[in-house]
Amino acid sequence: MLDIRALALTAATRIRPHVRRTPLEPSADLGRESGGAVFLKLENTQHTGSFKVRGAVNRLLALDPDQRRAGIVTASSGNHGLAVAFGMNRLGIKGVICLPEGASALKVRLLESLGAEICFHGSTCDVTEAYARRRAGENGQVYMSPYNDPFVVGGQGSVGLEIMDRLPQVDCIMASVGGGGLIAGIAGTVKGLRKATRIVGCLPTHSPVMAASVRAGRILDVQTLDTLSDGTAGGIEAGSITFDPCRTLVDDWVLVNEEEIRSAMIRVFDAHRLVIEGAAGVTVAGFLKMAPQLTGKTVALVVCGGNIDVGLFKRLVCPSVSQI
Repeated sequence: MLDIRALALTAATRIRPHVRRTPLEPSADLGRESGGAVFLKLENTQHTGSFKVRGAVNRLLALDPDQRRAGIVTASSGNHGLAVAFGMNRLGIKGVICLPEGASALKVRLLESLGAEICFHGSTCDVTEAYARRRAGENGQVYMSPYNDPFVVGGQGSVGLEIMDRLPQVDCIMASVGGGGLIAGIAGTVKGLRKATRIVGCLPTHSPVMAASVRAGRILDVQTLDTLSDGTAGGIEAGSITFDPCRTLVDDWVLVNEEEIRSAMIRVFDAHRLVIEGAAGVTVAGFLKMAPQLTGKTVALVVCGGNIDVGLFKRLVCPSVSQI
């Protein structure tokens, strides 16, 4: 298995000039649910509005000169694409970003504002990823996976390093899970520093692929439905390097429904005046569901992103006045 802690330590040094060390803020409101100390790791304040910059920049910085000249191809439901576009602009690297046809309109607009070259293909993330990988191979370019890459996993692991630096005795860290890059990076890093820290993966019931795969002992092709957590939606690439860390290092899995996600997003806005996207709402909803099991514990919740269309957020918060 990957030495994720070593990858994360190297990544943290490499990406330091290019990413923000995001705040770890206490939440008295959520702490009342468990009677413990709850902290929000605010990756929604990261460049481009999500943690994805860490892995994307780390991967781009690892390209050799020939790979830089050839350029890259990536696939994304939005946040990874934004992160790659940010990194390409910052480092002077060219490439194309492949999106599923139903990608968030907000994230598409943001990509366009960054000057990204976009191509739409397929209706699901796994189909888009397969196409992007094939296209990269045909053109002699590097394919940048949103999660199935050691440099990406190592970059995401820097989130765990920052949490442990502030909370070395943290009892539990919770994060949302799609392809598993974030949770694998955090788990592999944190377990190398403090095995007693409980790592919990949070998923929407409409897209529970990694949790179902871990239960089955193999990566499954699980049907997924539309979800507010578009950043974690879709399948997992066969043979993904994230599967083994998820299977062996993640202690618990919690699934939440769409109403629980919506309620969690509203609660964070009410208590903290923070706008978070659906994938981040999954983590908060997961904590609320597990709070009775975390009595008196110190818990860190990774608020993975804040990229949500204003119209959608308005409808979620106050459906009756959604036309205002």
